[in-house]
Amino acid sequence: MQDFPTALRHWRRARRLSQLDLASEAEVSPRHLAFLETGRSRPSRGMVLRLAEVMGLPRGEQNGMLAAAGFTPQFPVLPLGAEEMVQVRAAMGWMIDRHAPYPALILDRLWRIVALNPPAEQLFGPAGFAEGASLLDALSDPSIFSSLIENWVEVGHHTALRLKAESARAGGIQALDRGVAALLSNPAIAAHHPRATGRAILPTVYRMGDQRLAMVSTYAQFGAAEEVALSDMKIELMFPADAETKAVLERLPG
Repeated sequence: MQDFPTALRHWRRARRLSQLDLASEAEVSPRHLAFLETGRSRPSRGMVLRLAEVMGLPRGEQNGMLAAAGFTPQFPVLPLGAEEMVQVRAAMGWMIDRHAPYPALILDRLWRIVALNPPAEQLFGPAGFAEGASLLDALSDPSIFSSLIENWVEVGHHTALRLKAESARAGGIQALDRGVAALLSNPAIAAHHPRATGRAILPTVYRMGDQRLAMVSTYAQFGAAEEVALSDMKIELMFPADAETKAVLERLPG
């Protein structure tokens, strides 16, 4: 674990803030901030949280900053099955179950599948994706996504940009960075340059048996989430991008 001065410098630089910028935003003197970064001064608990909030640190990283400064965590780490999470589980189930006949799934910070509804099981099951499966691990086998997604080069390029942005926002996540590297090891994805198409959104074109399904996704997250894992959890809700896909999905059994 990093000491507090090292962690503070790391995050300030990751957020591309000068000492003066951060001091101004956090309403502390530049001199005091400089002393915190060199270890000449020790922060209070409130100061750690104020600096972390100004830099937009995720909940887990805020706990890490507190630990580095010698304080107990601020935000709980709870299993999804905990009693305190009962309403969260109910909300998640309500969203993905009622999204049928369209696919929906829940992903954690490292793109592991937490849950998925029956239409998503039908779409992703043949490719080996079920509850607990890691989409990042699957990137190590290029054939998995290229056989599942017709326009994989386009989608893979967009996915690499998304993973890179998520990693940067969290100050660097090795698993996400490895996913980016795996994607860019595909020469076609690495060389891809998006063209102006006039489309409002890039559809992902899936293959499900002999069916071709063009879909778009929106992501939902819990507002004001305090629990560490929940603050990074994403609910992906998929929608048909054309009338043919809509008709196929609405005819799915179950």
